[in-house]
Amino acid sequence: MTDGTTRVFTWEAGARIEVRNLGGEIVIEANAAGLKTLAGHLLTLAQDGTPDGAHLHLEENNGLEEGSASLVLERCEDE
Repeated sequence: MTDGTTRVFTWEAGARIEVRNLGGEIVIEANAAGLKTLAGHLLTLAQDGTPDGAHLHLEENNGLEEGSASLVLERCEDE
């Protein structure tokens, strides 16, 4: 919940998501369920009424595969 706005982030069954930092680029590797999960998370953040700065942390053993780099999805309306 941010500024009184509750958003629910759901996970597809069997979702597998791995984030790797290769220095000059970030690789997000996921199975179909993982890609649907990430798409859903982004759509949730894009909902009308979601305040600037609303975000979701994904980390190793908290949604991401072991050895993954941390990933933050954040809404920002600044230009």
